[in-house]
Amino acid sequence: QYSFKEVFGTLVVQKQLFDVVAKPLVEDLIRGKNGLLFTYGVTGSGKTHTMTGSPGDGGLLPRCLDMIFNSIGPFQAKRFVFKLDDKNGVDVQCEVDALLERQKRDAMPIPKTPLGKRQIDPEFVDMINVQDHCKVEDVDEDNVYSVFVSYIEIYNNYIYDLLEEAPFEPIKPKWNNCNTPVRNGDFIPPQSKILREDQNHNMYVTGCTEVEVKSTEEAFEVFWRGQKKRRIANTQLNRESSRSHSVFIIKLAQAPLDADGDNVLQEKEQITLSQLSLVDLAGSERTNRTKAEGNRLREAGNINQSLMTLRTCIEVLRENQLYGINKMVPYRDSKLTHLFKNYFDGEGKVRMIVCVNPKAEDYEESLQVMRFAEMTQEVEVARPADRPICGLTPGRRFRNQAFREELQRKLEMRGGPINEETEEQAVPELLLQDFPPLPSCELLDINDDQTLPKVIEVLEKRHKVRQMMSEEIARTVRSFKTALQDFHSSVASKENCIQAKLSEKEKTIAGQKMELERLEKKIKTLEYKIHILEKTATIYEEDKRNLQQELESKSQQLQRQASDKRRMEARLQGMVTETSVKWEKECERRVAAKQLEMQNKLWVKDEKLKQLKAIVTEPKNEKPERPSRVRDREKPVQRSVSPPPAPSAPPVRLRHRRSRSAGERWVDHKPPSNVPTETVMQPQVPHAITVAAASEKALAKCDKYMLTHQELASDGEIETKLIKGDVFKTRGGGQAVQFTEIETLKQESPTGRKRRSSPSNPDQPEDAADSEWTDVETRCSVAVEMRAGSALGPGYQHHAQPK
Repeated sequence: QYSFKEVFGTLVVQKQLFDVVAKPLVEDLIRGKNGLLFTYGVTGSGKTHTMTGSPGDGGLLPRCLDMIFNSIGPFQAKRFVFKLDDKNGVDVQCEVDALLERQKRDAMPIPKTPLGKRQIDPEFVDMINVQDHCKVEDVDEDNVYSVFVSYIEIYNNYIYDLLEEAPFEPIKPKWNNCNTPVRNGDFIPPQSKILREDQNHNMYVTGCTEVEVKSTEEAFEVFWRGQKKRRIANTQLNRESSRSHSVFIIKLAQAPLDADGDNVLQEKEQITLSQLSLVDLAGSERTNRTKAEGNRLREAGNINQSLMTLRTCIEVLRENQLYGINKMVPYRDSKLTHLFKNYFDGEGKVRMIVCVNPKAEDYEESLQVMRFAEMTQEVEVARPADRPICGLTPGRRFRNQAFREELQRKLEMRGGPINEETEEQAVPELLLQDFPPLPSCELLDINDDQTLPKVIEVLEKRHKVRQMMSEEIARTVRSFKTALQDFHSSVASKENCIQAKLSEKEKTIAGQKMELERLEKKIKTLEYKIHILEKTATIYEEDKRNLQQELESKSQQLQRQASDKRRMEARLQGMVTETSVKWEKECERRVAAKQLEMQNKLWVKDEKLKQLKAIVTEPKNEKPERPSRVRDREKPVQRSVSPPPAPSAPPVRLRHRRSRSAGERWVDHKPPSNVPTETVMQPQVPHAITVAAASEKALAKCDKYMLTHQELASDGEIETKLIKGDVFKTRGGGQAVQFTEIETLKQESPTGRKRRSSPSNPDQPEDAADSEWTDVETRCSVAVEMRAGSALGPGYQHHAQPK
């Protein structure tokens, strides 16, 4: 909740708002005091409508003008009697200079329409048609008045004169590529004005156009001419958004009449110049709502910056007043605050109208506006304005006017013409008209005895009348002196009584002032304590909110941890179940592999026993002979069925062996570490691709694979093994090799070494027997898989493949 001096609803009329807010400022203006009235709010909240109004319902500005001219209408000076100088002052011209100025104005080529026949612009004729006829009652009739108006705007922190006669386009100014104004015949950019300080430390805009106006219509016509040049633009929040702060300044010059009530006093000390500034501030806006960019974004930034400076100045003034400090107010940070520095220092009253839009979208910005407006109410800086003392008799204008009217009436009764030459002769004629008229003094005859006695008689009558008038005047003088002495004595007694009462009142006032100062000090102390307590309460509330937020965050964190723990338990339970199933399968696979290995060993031992039995049963004169590989291939020995392969090994598709006559190609894999053997019989493979390392490209071109492997035998000789296999494609897009047989090439020395296959070596190790007598297909049922995209060379992943 926010507190204000007055709150108006949405259905309030302009007259009610004017009577409460602007009317006291106009009354102070006519009494010689300054005033400032500005509208403040977010964009689109109705600030310009409040200041200007609408057709049929004029705003604050036309109503202020109407009240001013209704009050000073009969007392206005002739045009050019008051003349403003370039230093924010005013001079009084003599009647001759003013007459020359008026003649020069009338001689201009633009015809001047008489005031009663002025054609009002139909665009604003309804705005100034105010029927209230509001006026100030106690207007000093012994003064003469003149009204001067000026209209400026503050755009991008620059001041421009809206009444300056310069042809420029206010909405879309032309700029070249260097961001400087285009200077040609059709376009002259407006020149910014400079702020200066006069001898009374008041701020003013130098070189600003100030027009003397004599009626409401003429003044509003000047305002409307400048309003058309004001910068406005279309945004997403307002179709006609003001892009600048506009200031309409009304200056009222007044000076007293002389003792005769005819002419204006020429003394400059007796001239009073008061000022009323009506400010229409541009609305604060957020760029994320207006989606402004380019010039609009720059304008919005300058508007918000100037409003922020205004807020900072108000806050500093409030601190200075509240705590009794003298902190510097940053007026110069913005042209807006610099221009109205005098008002904030106490050179007049300041009134603010806060415009609020009830739209939900403007809620947060409206809260900021009302918070700032409520804070400004606490700032009170006022200084008494010293008005010059004239010292002349009041009411001289009307007495002079009444004397002239009475003189004109009496002269009209006598039938004489009224002109300036006979005015000076009319006063003695009024004094002589009470005497009897003189008879004709013409003597035509010497013996005329009638003319002279008549003249003597008339003269005697006039002498008697003169004596009577002298005695009457003497009696009147004596009675007047007596009354004057009585009045003087009564005045002296009253003065003594008044002096005694005044001294008593002064003592009472002094005591009350001391009491007031004591109470003010106490109030300041209590306000300071209240402020400290408010700050402490604010800090505690903030700490409470922070602790509540921390408590909520901790509770939410505990809930999240509990939920994460439950999810982790469920995940671990699933992982345990999955791992147990996996290890069960792995154990089954390993058991099956172990069973296969044991069955192979048992089969090998059976084969050995059969061969040993065959050797034992053979005749002694026959040489034991090793079963040829061909017979082994023709008569395979039945073996036990191997268990299925492990589920982790990829399935390998068996291919039927083809004969070499079908145009088969071989991959001859000879590692670079092989040692060449100088044997008579060398392996020769037709249509072979010899490689040092197996590659997917080579395997894709061939059907057969042969690996040359050398190792050192137990007798110290080099044993060369040719491992052969078939090449086929896999489901993954790579190449796989299934080994089918192994050929062994061995070189022995004829020194009577015993053959490994001889039965005379009963202590032959079991592994050697396995390598000699185990079937080739059984021992070489290993697949080497080459997967697509692998960088490891030919597939070195070995998978056991049963027959």
